[in-house]
Amino acid sequence: MGVKLKRLGEQVLVITGASSGIGLVTAREAARRGAKLVLVARAEDALRQLADEINSAGGEAVYVVADVGREEDVRRVAEQALARFGRVDTWVNNAGVSIYGRILDTPFEDMRRLYETNFWGVVYGSVVAAEILRQRGGALVNVGSVLSDRAIPVQGVYSSSKHAVKGFTDALRMELEEEDAPVSVTLIKPSTIDTPYTKHAKNLMEREPALPPPVYAPETVAEAILHCAETPERDVYVGGGGKALTVMEKYAPRLSDKLMEAVAFEAQQQDGAGARGDAGLYEASGELKERSGDDRFVFESSIYTKASLHPLLTGALFAGAGLAAVALLTRPRRAGTNGGGKGKGRGHRQTHVWPNAAGLPAEG
Repeated sequence: MGVKLKRLGEQVLVITGASSGIGLVTAREAARRGAKLVLVARAEDALRQLADEINSAGGEAVYVVADVGREEDVRRVAEQALARFGRVDTWVNNAGVSIYGRILDTPFEDMRRLYETNFWGVVYGSVVAAEILRQRGGALVNVGSVLSDRAIPVQGVYSSSKHAVKGFTDALRMELEEEDAPVSVTLIKPSTIDTPYTKHAKNLMEREPALPPPVYAPETVAEAILHCAETPERDVYVGGGGKALTVMEKYAPRLSDKLMEAVAFEAQQQDGAGARGDAGLYEASGELKERSGDDRFVFESSIYTKASLHPLLTGALFAGAGLAAVALLTRPRRAGTNGGGKGKGRGHRQTHVWPNAAGLPAEG
């Protein structure tokens, strides 16, 4: 059975983790495009403010204060969504927390708490969403990470939770497809994203956590999420830098390990002493902030992700560029022009490559 999804402006979306970062950007953009929203997070004040913002601008949004690590809270989200709108068309499991620190320094209770949100929150949300969506059709979008494929040190527990999310999502997709359920199941795999992520993570290190480059804008992930709300996709990598890491993991895993050991520890720490605390691991920390506020270079878009989501258009553009290049190379040269390899030549431009944490080239 082919899965048919509605246009975004005709949809009701549930978005968890809506009070900051990727969830906040996704909610605002979905509202701008006419979707009705059910906003979910632990931070009530932030959710109320966001709902008021959307409703005052002519949109339609309700909020539900919930901890996605509790099944009863997630079921209450579904109940309130159905009571208000009568349906759910897309469910986005986005809520997540992290821990910065070595695995052997991390208390077991902190590990369990992270899994309650990152893994069980996705499990509860996916199961409840599937129970609704398999009746009328729709999209389930789980936000994983490039760390679903490539683990890194210092965020080992977080990496393992995202591996678990990938395994669960892939298995659920196959089971729904086998029964011909009209549900699209997508796993989004963001690279490093400029959100308040490090501010909301528990820090076990002596220095403040840092986001390793290349860093992408949260809008790049929101665009991918909303694309998948309208267009069935299996999985989507956001950012060429993260995709490069997964390619290395697949074809040169031991080399990838050594590169991570050489650069990932330092790349994930800022200079100077840092605060050690629980931050958003145990308590709500949403502040309606989309970005980190740190002074860093951020890619505002990803050529790789745009190409993966729109292959026909991208192929046509590349084909057009190739034909133009052939035309330039084969046209007759006029006397006096610099057509050889000597000298500087006209129009020479040096290409600068932005390195990621593993020293691999990454695009914007």
